[in-house]
Amino acid sequence: MINNNYISKLRRTQSLKELSENTVLADPVNQFSVWMNEAIKSNLLDPNAMTLATASKEGIPSARTVLLKGFDERGFVFYTNYESTKAKDLDENPNAALLFLWIELERQVGISGKVEKVSQADSEEYFISRPRESQLGAWASKQSSVIASREVLERQFEEMKKRFENKEIPLPPFWGGYRVIPKRIEFWQGRESRLHDRICYSLEKGKWRIERLSS
Repeated sequence: MINNNYISKLRRTQSLKELSENTVLADPVNQFSVWMNEAIKSNLLDPNAMTLATASKEGIPSARTVLLKGFDERGFVFYTNYESTKAKDLDENPNAALLFLWIELERQVGISGKVEKVSQADSEEYFISRPRESQLGAWASKQSSVIASREVLERQFEEMKKRFENKEIPLPPFWGGYRVIPKRIEFWQGRESRLHDRICYSLEKGKWRIERLSS
């Protein structure tokens, strides 16, 4: 087992860039677009990976990594099985938080707000764009359910391959997208001496308020 004393001493200086409330864009979605574009151009591994945090109606939290599949002024979109744990949480408590961590750029973006399902047309459009193997996987996996072994999952996948052989694979009725409608977006830039830059956008009466937070 790793010594906790060793873990407690893990640290490094962060000083690549700075972030100012005087230079960020007025709209946080536009500011996010700038940062996402920089992450993509930096050839980071899975720059669209984000932690999705949800909670049940009892307030029991859970978190997992999902992939951002689109964003605009309406919000941030991801896709999943509507029978999964995350989906059940969102049915009971339609609030969520997202966190993007770009370690190489010493940046984080945190987003929180209400969640809604995207239209079936949007889900179908994205589903059709997926590789065939991913489409089959959506049909084969009853996400979050207990299975006896991996062989069960692989057998279900093969069954779906036979079922849809030489056919177009339709959107499963239990699969689709969600949109996180932001009410708060925080941009975090690592700085020296742990005096990090934190710029927070809060939506108030339809307008974005920009504030600096203490590190």
